[in-house]
Amino acid sequence: MARIGVVGAGYVGLTTAACFARLGHTVVCADVDEAKVSALSRAEVGAHEPRLAELVADGLASGRLRFVLGNRPALSGVDFVFVCVPTPTGPDGEADLSFVHAVLEEAREEVGPDCVIVIKSTVPAGTTERVAAVVDQPVVSNPEFLREGHAVDDFLRPQRVVVGAPGPRDGGARDAAVRVAELYEGTGAPAIVTDSASAEMVKYASNCFLAMRLSYVNSLAELCERVGADISDVTEGMSLDDRIGSAFLEPGPGWGGSCFPKDTSALLSTADAVGVDFSLLRATIGTNRRQAERVVGLVRDAVGPLRGARLALLGLTFKAGTDDLRDSPALAVAELLAAEGAVLTGFDPCVARDCGPVRVTGSAEAAAEAADGVVVLTEWPEFAELDWSDLAAAMPGRVIVDTRNLLPADKVAEAGFR
Repeated sequence: MARIGVVGAGYVGLTTAACFARLGHTVVCADVDEAKVSALSRAEVGAHEPRLAELVADGLASGRLRFVLGNRPALSGVDFVFVCVPTPTGPDGEADLSFVHAVLEEAREEVGPDCVIVIKSTVPAGTTERVAAVVDQPVVSNPEFLREGHAVDDFLRPQRVVVGAPGPRDGGARDAAVRVAELYEGTGAPAIVTDSASAEMVKYASNCFLAMRLSYVNSLAELCERVGADISDVTEGMSLDDRIGSAFLEPGPGWGGSCFPKDTSALLSTADAVGVDFSLLRATIGTNRRQAERVVGLVRDAVGPLRGARLALLGLTFKAGTDDLRDSPALAVAELLAAEGAVLTGFDPCVARDCGPVRVTGSAEAAAEAADGVVVLTEWPEFAELDWSDLAAAMPGRVIVDTRNLLPADKVAEAGFR
């Protein structure tokens, strides 16, 4: 079993550290946030992610996992260093690699000669190649494919493991990539060992393709409304085609979260930089930006003038199963509603604090009290099980805009809602 250092105890880093410890490796996970390191050392996991807290507690109890303050303890005396730091969108749309470069500067001084540096952060194609040219260490790319709400299962039972080495397809760099792939042997997943630019591109290509599907189905839903078709029946008919399938064919208020917005922006920036007209991706982003405005238009049509209207928003996170509010389409809709003068209350099973213009309540019933309308923005399954008769009794306006096609239409209608 290997000795692994993980730099960054954020969403990806923490999942990587806890899961490698579960696979039997010895892991040191470093972060610069003292409060976070202290909490994690007590097995207190702030993120809402199924099984993650359990794995952290098990790793600490077994001695295979520990958390340290500052990066250097995770860089020395280890066989592999996994760089799991943020790569946010910069002002020009490109990925900001400053955190990655800072870690690599420290690594140059600390890691042993046989240590492999693994870039797990999402970085543009060519990054690993450029880094390897200036860092006197084996450096490989190993992108993550973790879905929020399913991260532990995605790591321990991945559909694929992708590792890329810079340079020719033989020699020391490829050997290092093979060593990294072998760390995942306990998962039983197929491994793809390729060049580093291809490995980096797999991550962006996958996320951007999924974003395209979502923008496509949202535009299709609008078209179905105009011509009197049922988008649910349309997507069901599409999904039975083996060439298409059902994943990411569910319309909604737009896509968001920690990955799709920054990855689509970064890939488009890369395409522009090398002179590729990626108009399909540009349209994907533009369609998503317009989606929040379209939802507000639907609410306005259903409720009437929005100034002074009291609206209950059900769901605030960017998708169900997570507490992540980053680039949430629900909040984008909320900001636009508030800008038109709507008074907003909201409920989300994983949000306990007020969010921008939304006063957060402790239940859907409390959010709907005295409301003129309800807007369903996140696909939490418990919303489909609400007692809509009780909500109707508390509301002067019985209008629902269901942006997720989540609710049982017959039961909602029986309760008196339009």
